[in-house]
Order: sequence, then C-alpha cells, then structure tokens
Amino acid sequence: MDLIIRNATLPDGTTGRDIGVADGLIAAIEPTLEGEAAQEIDATGLLASPPFIDAHFHMDATLSLGLPRLSRSGTLLEGIALWGELKPHLTQDAVIERALAYCDMAVAQGMGAVRTHVDVCDDRLLAVEALLEVKRRVAPYLTLQLVAFPQDGLYRSPNAEANLIRALDMGVDVVGGIPHFERTMADGARSVTRLCEIAAERGLLVDMHCDETDDPMSRHIETLTAECQRLGMAGRVTGSHLTSMHSMDNYYVSKLIPLMAEAGIAAIANPLINITIQGRHDTYPKRRGMTRVPELMAAGVPVAFGHDCVMDPWYPMGSADMLEVASMALHVAQMTSLDGMAACFDAVTATPAKILHLEGYGLDVGCRADLVLLEAGDKIEAIRLRAARRHVLRGGREIASSPSRKATLSIDGRPDAVDFRRART
Repeated sequence: MDLIIRNATLPDGTTGRDIGVADGLIAAIEPTLEGEAAQEIDATGLLASPPFIDAHFHMDATLSLGLPRLSRSGTLLEGIALWGELKPHLTQDAVIERALAYCDMAVAQGMGAVRTHVDVCDDRLLAVEALLEVKRRVAPYLTLQLVAFPQDGLYRSPNAEANLIRALDMGVDVVGGIPHFERTMADGARSVTRLCEIAAERGLLVDMHCDETDDPMSRHIETLTAECQRLGMAGRVTGSHLTSMHSMDNYYVSKLIPLMAEAGIAAIANPLINITIQGRHDTYPKRRGMTRVPELMAAGVPVAFGHDCVMDPWYPMGSADMLEVASMALHVAQMTSLDGMAACFDAVTATPAKILHLEGYGLDVGCRADLVLLEAGDKIEAIRLRAARRHVLRGGREIASSPSRKATLSIDGRPDAVDFRRART
C-alpha cells in the first residue's frame, strides 16, 4: 500500500475502518489492514468522505466583486446588467487569475469537481478560452466541467447559437441555456428544443438554467422534461434553479414532478443564491424561492446543490464551502429529519457526482482515492459544524490540510476535548 488511513468513520456510519490506497485507487477497506505503508494517516474521530462536488457555478465571473462597480440593489437583473458592463473589459489573464484563485480556495475546502457555466454571448469567447486553460491547469487536483451558457438568451443574443457551437467545438463539455430570459415564453420553449437537439446530436449532457423566476407561469422545466423524453436523453439532462416551482400551484406540481421522474431528469438547487435573489418583489410573507427539494427527492428525482456564485455581480458573499450550501438548503427546505439532513450531505457529494457522470467517484474499492477527512462523527455533524477539512487527498496524495477546530473546555485548568455529538437512534 502507498497509504493507509487508519480507524476512519465511513459515510454510512460504519466506524473503525482502515482504507488502503495503491496506485491512486482505493485498494481495500477493512476493519484492520495488516502491514505497513509508505504513509499512514490516523483518522480516529474523522469522517472519510468522497470530495465535495459543486454542481452549479459561474467561474468566469467569480471574485469579480466591485468590477466595474458594486451592485446597489443585489437583484438578479442588476447583476446581469453589471456582468454586461464588465464583459467588454475582461481580459483572459484576469479571468484565469481569478478562476485559479477560486480553485485553490475550493480545493482547500475539500472540493473535487465543479460544473461551471461559461458565458458564450461574447463573440470573442474570451471566457471560454480562459476557462479551458484553467481546466487544463487544475486537472491534477480539481475536475472542471464546462457548460456552454448563452447567458443573454439563445435567440435574444444575435450570435449566441453560433458561439455556443464554436464553444462546443473548442471542447466545452455540456450544453446550457436560459429559456426564461428570452423575449417571449414561446422563444424560451423554442430555445429548449433547439439546445436539446444540439446536445442529442453530439451525445452531450444538458444543464439548463430553467425558470429562475418567481413567476409561477414560467414552466420551461415542463418543456425540458418533454424534450428529454422525446430525444431519449434520460440521465443526461438537468434543470438548474427551478425557482418558479416554489410559487407554482400544487395541483400543477403534482403532475410536473412525476413527469420529471419518469423522464429521468435531474434538478440542481442553489440555496444561497435562490433565497437572496428570489422574492424581491414580495412584501410579507416573502417567498424563499428555492425549488421543492424534499418533494423532488421523494419522487426519485436526483437533486444536487450548487454554490452558484462567490463574490461576483450577483452575490457578494461566499467561501467555496459546500457544507455552507448544504446547511442553508437544510434550513430553507426544513429538512431536519435524520434522513433529510443526511440527504443534504449527499446533495453535495454522491448525487452531483452521478449528475456530472464522474467516473471513479466514491468510497468503494476500485474508486479513485479522492477523499476528504472531516472533523466530524457523521454527515449531520459535518454540516452542523462546517467540519474542518483535516486532510484533502487526490489520487491518494495529500493536496490540502487544515488544523483541528475541535472545541475545548478548560476543566480545573486542564484543556479537555469536548465531544458535542449526541447518540442518534
């Protein structure tokens, strides 16, 4: 063995397991592994997890907060306008520099993969070229999956379709869209059909910004579901945001969600952004805006969470911490049952890995030895404590680490560790 991780807790609750790593892969998981390895890590009291996956992000805009000015309203539309003001002044070097800084931040937080949308409505495709270069540079320690995103609308922006095709030819991985931003509902539906056909012809995945609005009549997810089924793309199509579902009539949703499950479509919620962008026209009561996560999960629709934005025109906060994302989702969706809290952890690990079609992901023999050792006793405690990422491994090699943050209490002058976990039955 190249590495043995001793006495770890596994995500399923199994305790006291040794994880053996050889040639960058998980070679064994046993109560006790005999012999020695080139390196050993004592994981007593630590939760071993596959790395965090951010299923929805905008890396071309990240860390651009204040350029060319700060958003005064914090609204979605001002954010879009700000991005439009910034685009002509972007340089490839600046986009690369900010993206690399973000990738370092994300890896330190235990991130293993990010699906990032990249704007293709700039005829220069400057951001596309920049993020393809970033993808190449970070490949040894972080997986990037790029989505060709016609941010100003496939039909609303004159060259968007031609630019999207160019981006795919350059090596962008996934077809994106934004039907609710087209000029009419009909144009939005037409864009969904066209984009799904492009993806089907090329054998690509689809991830579409869909119905990111408070309007309950914005129902492009229905069209996306129908196209997914018509083109035989089950398991390859994702609807992101879906915030209009928060406001839809319950009867209509009772029809829509089973259709999504039948078509094999996935959903991605972005809790930090959804609850700050949506409901801006409400007085009280205010809508939360996040899509119907527990109902989708109950119907068998795969649901993942994304960070969406960090310090950009749309969101002045953020730290690349997917446990913060999971925590916000847990609270907003009122998923405080034992199963619900555990599902929120899965929504930033195992579920997005399936949606992104990541190969070799997981905590089983034969999987890549991409692991995070968290200072937590289980998934729920990891979310509650925003657990320290004590060791971050890529292919069995440590690429980041952090010191213990375990709370201590002085008793008679003696510092004794306090374990705040409670038994869960």
